[in-house]
Amino acid sequence: MKQDKPKIRYWDYLDDYSSHREEYLRICDEVFTSGRLVLGSHLAAFERKFAGFCHVPYAVGVASGTDAIFLALKALNIGSGDDVITVANTAVPTVAAIRATGANPVFVDVEEDSYLMDVAQLDRVITRRTRCILPVHLFGQMVDMVPLLEYAQRYSLSVVEDCAQACGATCNGYLAGSLGDIGAFSFYPTKVLGAFGDGGLVTTSRPELHEKLRKLRFYGMQSGYYAEEEGYNSRLDDVQAALLNRKLDRLGAAVEQRRQIAARYDKGLNGIGDIRLPAVRPHCGHQYYLYTIRTGRREELMAYLAGQNIDTKVNYPDPIHLMRGYGFLGYSPGSLPVTERLAGTILSLPLYPELPEEQVTEVIAAIRHFFS
Repeated sequence: MKQDKPKIRYWDYLDDYSSHREEYLRICDEVFTSGRLVLGSHLAAFERKFAGFCHVPYAVGVASGTDAIFLALKALNIGSGDDVITVANTAVPTVAAIRATGANPVFVDVEEDSYLMDVAQLDRVITRRTRCILPVHLFGQMVDMVPLLEYAQRYSLSVVEDCAQACGATCNGYLAGSLGDIGAFSFYPTKVLGAFGDGGLVTTSRPELHEKLRKLRFYGMQSGYYAEEEGYNSRLDDVQAALLNRKLDRLGAAVEQRRQIAARYDKGLNGIGDIRLPAVRPHCGHQYYLYTIRTGRREELMAYLAGQNIDTKVNYPDPIHLMRGYGFLGYSPGSLPVTERLAGTILSLPLYPELPEEQVTEVIAAIRHFFS
């Protein structure tokens, strides 16, 4: 490996920060001198703008994406003895949030091409204990919500959309977070709309859920120090809200840049070796939180690219249903065959809006050389 070769980073925020440093610092100073750092006007402004962005009436800022799912389920009165259907090829927080309510996660397999929940298999797992379907809009693409919502209506089930990886994604003209009873978002720094720390938000079109979510995030209080119900401490700080509010203005441009990089990967990697490129579902707007390929030679390819100073990552190498920490759920190898097969072959390439064009070209050239 050439030591003078610049590292091609898998993800980075420093270029964005460098480009907008003065603006970000000005926003921080504005919040810090406002006299209100928590549940203030900057959070309220961001909630209004984000709700408008998603074409829903209400948004409630919370402390993290995990809390967003947890509070969404609590607002729907889901807890001990209830089943929540989701997928195992996701980040642990999805399942951790379900378990935090006392509910039981029930896994359904995914589609081979899109990596998304196989909605056609919901009939296999819906029982009298099922209370909610929790689709994960993975890697920047939305689950097929039309049949999913039909299942929900048929069986009188709630729907919570895990939008942590899909802010700005669309399907059939609808934005992620606008179709379920509640949408749950993460603003972890790596996300397409990322904060400078942790943060999350929930969206809803139902006024009674909006009111309940606002109370749940603040100890069950509506005003003063009087708890209307048992609640929690989960608030999106005003400084993060103010920064996110500004970054939301640039989200469209950021997503477009991601799509352009993905298109370059598509063109440059098409037909190479045993690589399978990401599939985009019909009528969907993929925002490419991740660009994830599949190959049976993943470990070799990762090692080769690392030797070329190119970072890659596997999202996620271990399906949750086979993790030791969730062994009590009773799943065994082979129970989710597509999920398990994908876990052994997926690989995410470098992709973020500021990724230089010449580095995209270098990644493509390195992969082509490996398979030559």
